[in-house]
Amino acid sequence: MKHGKKYNEAAKSVDRANFYELDEAVALAKKTATAKFDETVEVHIRTGCDGRHADQQIRGAVVLPNGTGKTVKVLVFAKGDKVNEAEAAGADYVGGDELIPKIQNDGWLDFDVVVATPDMMGVVGRLGKVLGPKGLMPNPKAGTVTMDVTKAINDIKAGKIEYRLDKTNIIHCPIGKASFTEEQLLQNVNALLDAIVKARPSALKGQYLRSITLSSTMGPGVKVSVAKF
Repeated sequence: MKHGKKYNEAAKSVDRANFYELDEAVALAKKTATAKFDETVEVHIRTGCDGRHADQQIRGAVVLPNGTGKTVKVLVFAKGDKVNEAEAAGADYVGGDELIPKIQNDGWLDFDVVVATPDMMGVVGRLGKVLGPKGLMPNPKAGTVTMDVTKAINDIKAGKIEYRLDKTNIIHCPIGKASFTEEQLLQNVNALLDAIVKARPSALKGQYLRSITLSSTMGPGVKVSVAKF
């Protein structure tokens, strides 16, 4: 894969063979974000889990202390009093059955997170084929199936992110923007790693976190020492 001049310049400051301490890796990921836009800084965690086994699945959510730097649009499926509650809490869109054809037929996906009250999951379930592959299905473990829609919306708007294993047993998560201070990024990545360490499946034998890499959207990967985890 050919890379541009900026990437190659940035990559020179990263020693591919070295495993950096977390604070050094954060500083490098920030320094090597040289694109003209405010890049997202991401963490990629390869685990020793086998997601094909239900007892080795990892899924949860954590509120990043400094947010993600992104404005998140929230869609809430609710009815009755919960509609007013969701609107008052700052949901971008609130509705029920009437949204099904809009999403299914018109391909409307102008939202980042979907929250649903438990009594609406029958309705939301009909959108499984559309929302599932995009990782947008509400889930109790992620706190997005709940009667407390106010808390759910507040947490999401404050910078709550969801973590889960992908098909290759890797977790990919944003931890902020390149414009954040090193301290803010470090606080965010520590909060995420603490949550993931606590979520270790009891059925897992052997090493849990195999590798951790930090990178900005257009920057090179920076390997993190996993010794302390």
